[in-house]
Amino acid sequence: MAADRFNVLIVGAGHGGAQAAVALRQRKFEGSIAIIGEEPELPYERPPLSKEYLAGDKSFERILIRSAAFWGERNITMLTGHRVVSIQVDAKIATTAVGLEVGYDTLIWAAGGHPRRMSCDGHDLVGVHSVRSRADVDRMMNELDTVTQVVVIGGGYIGLEAAAVLTKLGKNVTVIEAQERVLARVAGVSLSHFYEDEHRAHGVNVRLGQVVESIEGHDGKAVGVRLGSGEVLSAQMVIVGIGIIPSVDPLLKAGADGGNGVTVDEYGRTTLPDIFAIGDCAMHPNPFAGGLPIRLESVQNANDMATTVARAVTGDLEAYHAVPWFWSNQYDLRLQTVGLSTGHDQEVLRGDPATRSFSVIYLKKGRVVALDCVNATKDYVQGKALVLGGAVVAPERLADTATPLKALLDA
Repeated sequence: MAADRFNVLIVGAGHGGAQAAVALRQRKFEGSIAIIGEEPELPYERPPLSKEYLAGDKSFERILIRSAAFWGERNITMLTGHRVVSIQVDAKIATTAVGLEVGYDTLIWAAGGHPRRMSCDGHDLVGVHSVRSRADVDRMMNELDTVTQVVVIGGGYIGLEAAAVLTKLGKNVTVIEAQERVLARVAGVSLSHFYEDEHRAHGVNVRLGQVVESIEGHDGKAVGVRLGSGEVLSAQMVIVGIGIIPSVDPLLKAGADGGNGVTVDEYGRTTLPDIFAIGDCAMHPNPFAGGLPIRLESVQNANDMATTVARAVTGDLEAYHAVPWFWSNQYDLRLQTVGLSTGHDQEVLRGDPATRSFSVIYLKKGRVVALDCVNATKDYVQGKALVLGGAVVAPERLADTATPLKALLDA
């Protein structure tokens, strides 16, 4: 079955897809635009899923990116509840799982990724959850009344945020991390240890260097997690937060370069004609990673890549050059990160973690490449300029809390 043909078809109704449509209209693009999304909902914010939405502090309506009226007023067609499974490059047609064919002149792929699943026995039991969509979290919330013990597999941001919320809801939570510290992929040692201590202080059982052998079940429901040591941890709910798999198979099967994501250039162009890709699934050259190709899973990256692609579609090529930033809320701790600490060779501690307000500044070959700021918004705001400029500042000056970071720009 065939649908209409659109001047721009956006596959993916997350932050990147929504921003691409908004940015095109802001740039006075008058052609037809459609967003096709796998979920039945209008575009909504993802970060609150493991925070305010799971905690019940925000309704779903409050995390919508824009109202239904907004999309209608801007003549942006919403094709919700459809998953694109193939692309006919020559015919410029995207086909969905139910056989709907949607034509395009330009395609913007913003499909993000799907949660990486456990491969062990019991991974498909009732009570085993990921935190990626509204439906995921709604299923969790519907089970919480019968849950007293939760095991979280994965000590990244999603796992730790879920652990913090569920602890506040009165659940007994254990976090299982295969590496020797939490946040090992994204933060330095000192920040990892700080968050381990914080979670333990709130009653979370943080287990490091542990491998999950299986998820135990009874009558089709999860009842525990068996570790490699043979120990079984009781649990009525298991949350798996071990990363995502980029949703790029239709592009790769159509001939696009890629692997762990789809390869794009500095303007978001894939190797397929008239097809761009943005957000979590786009392997792009990033100036803050030394120009190396990386994938960034963040709202900032999705939004800024969307703006870059909207410029390109409207004939204004400008290379993607946006400093990465991230945030995480756990308990009363607001972590704000700017830059990429991967590959750093020195950490500078600014402030005292015991006060629960401090920053970790990361250096690489003497240059500031990133900051992790805990309840230290001023450092985050001022430190961005140090990252942008690749500032070379003596570590002792960076550590001196009596000197504002902005005063070190020309140091």
